[in-house]
Amino acid sequence: MSQPTWAQRERQELCRLLEEVGPDAPTLCGEWTTRDLTAHLIVREARPDAAIGIFIKPMSTWTDKIQAKAAQRPWAEMVHEIRTGPPTFSLFNLPKADELANTTEYFVHLEDVRRAEPEWAPRNLPPKLSDSLWKVLRSRAKMFYRHVPVGVVLQRTDSAPGVAAAESTVQAASGSPVVTISGPAQELLLFSFGRKDQSVVDVAGDNSSISQVMAAKMAV
Repeated sequence: MSQPTWAQRERQELCRLLEEVGPDAPTLCGEWTTRDLTAHLIVREARPDAAIGIFIKPMSTWTDKIQAKAAQRPWAEMVHEIRTGPPTFSLFNLPKADELANTTEYFVHLEDVRRAEPEWAPRNLPPKLSDSLWKVLRSRAKMFYRHVPVGVVLQRTDSAPGVAAAESTVQAASGSPVVTISGPAQELLLFSFGRKDQSVVDVAGDNSSISQVMAAKMAV
């Protein structure tokens, strides 16, 4: 029997937490409650006609309408739909699609729920999951930081011993002055997804440049 992927493990952990906190708990996704977040995940996987509005603003009204309808379902039913994975006809059921597209999705949204609760602490992730998150971040760093007006370097601090320094650093944005953001892979990923105030990182640079990074919209 094959081992569950990181995406599947994060999915199940999120569902466990959703059951624990209930449908009205806060998240880090603006004004969304856990019910809103769960409806978003349902629409993303089960309604490709509506999910397009997540990425294309002119379609967002249609997405909002479908998502609002999904949010009216019984809470236990909503969580069950997420727990059981993408529907048969979903694009996320294609080989490797769930693993490639959902590892970061479910990691980030799990943290959106965890870190909206009081007295949260970063998880001690398995090294292979951290490596997977770092791989995604390195490949998408320039996209995340494309609206940042100064240089940005991301520096991973939880690499395995013996990993070359170049493999633990990525230039996310060109320019000068340069701001260096250091931390474990999971924290750098969350910072890059815009969860800046809830990420455990060190930010080094002059005050003006740091302010510009903190104020910039992250392009997910």
